[in-house]
Amino acid sequence: MAETGAETGRERARHWQYAELPGVDLLRARYIRKSFVRHTHENFVIAAIADGVEVFHHGGSDQYAGAGALALVNPDTPHTGRAGVPEGWRYGALYPPPEAVAAIAAETTTLRGTPGFATPVLDDPYTVRLVHQVLRATDEGNALAADTLLRVVVTRLLRLNGGSPPRRRVRTAGARTAARARVLLEERMAAPPTLEQLADELGTGPFALLRAFRDTYGMPPHTWLTDARVRRARLLLDAGTLPSEAAVAVGFTDQSHLNRHFGRIVGVPPGAYQRERKNVQDARRTFHVRSGVWQQNNRQHAQRYVTGPPREENRTAPSSGTPWGSGSPSDFPDSPSG
Repeated sequence: MAETGAETGRERARHWQYAELPGVDLLRARYIRKSFVRHTHENFVIAAIADGVEVFHHGGSDQYAGAGALALVNPDTPHTGRAGVPEGWRYGALYPPPEAVAAIAAETTTLRGTPGFATPVLDDPYTVRLVHQVLRATDEGNALAADTLLRVVVTRLLRLNGGSPPRRRVRTAGARTAARARVLLEERMAAPPTLEQLADELGTGPFALLRAFRDTYGMPPHTWLTDARVRRARLLLDAGTLPSEAAVAVGFTDQSHLNRHFGRIVGVPPGAYQRERKNVQDARRTFHVRSGVWQQNNRQHAQRYVTGPPREENRTAPSSGTPWGSGSPSDFPDSPSG
């Protein structure tokens, strides 16, 4: 699939999906001045740093992920993102949905219940290479390699850094008030109330509501609303809605308003994002028989790989074209993802 991502100066980014990995978002990017505002993802974030350093605020402090490390974020966890060095950072990222991660965990690990990552940064060059090879496999249209290597990535990360996602400790009454506020904001996204109006409707004070909402969701209501608007705009863009129409539908004043917030959360402009989605939809229509490799267990290949090799950290990851062979950094010297 041709790369039609966004470029700004020396910065470049591509945010896309691959038809044979339904529900999994993919990203390649080099950012220098880009700054991601506090936001969340419905899916897991597995970001493999190829060069430079990314700094992201997570769990109350700044986290640093350099070359050879992974930035790992659980679903619905507020975080930011920015360059940690003047030259910025270059990375590739996978965003698998929670249900897919849970299925892999149940099949290949001892984790039960809702799996998650225990720490937000993991130094593991081997898995970093695997992440980039998943992306390369999607570029090559190698569905078997993409599916298999993605399962290997998730399994390895859960074995090395898996656990139960941390939960915020909030007072029950405050959490209930915050949840009601969230429902009201979702219902009135295009014309939201003020903080005072929202508090009056819920029978509480503005500052009490602000504290409860921030304690429950990790951000104040207005920040959460911007994040929710971008999420809904993504769904509209996926469905083919024009960016200008999506902007108004979710409550932004115009398309430029959507563009600004969309880029600070998703990493690419709405137009580039939608073009990639259209490419995936067109590709799906060309498939007469879906292979369904992501939905199937693919036990023989995935299980053979994840239980076979030892865990030496200096082991060379396989190339995407030959999942059981060896690879080297020269396998993809020109790839934006490294």
